[in-house]
Amino acid sequence: MATARKTTKPGAARAASKTLRSPDTARASKSAAGSALAQSRSPGKDTGGKAASAASKTLRDGRTAPASKSAAGSALAQTGKTKGKR
Repeated sequence: MATARKTTKPGAARAASKTLRSPDTARASKSAAGSALAQSRSPGKDTGGKAASAASKTLRDGRTAPASKSAAGSALAQTGKTKGKR
């Protein structure tokens, strides 16, 4: 059975772009946003381990802006591996 490859949707891509342009954004947020933006037109790409870790950190941080969280969520949704029991 073929699996559908995920790509970053336009709204999340805009949020990632906004995150990358902001001078006050933390490095972890920018890493996750860069990963999400790189996957906006590339369905064959997966989020790497370091970017996934940065995305997770971004989502857990209470001070993170909504745009950064949107980009981080998109990047985390596109990791190639799944965790947990099957």
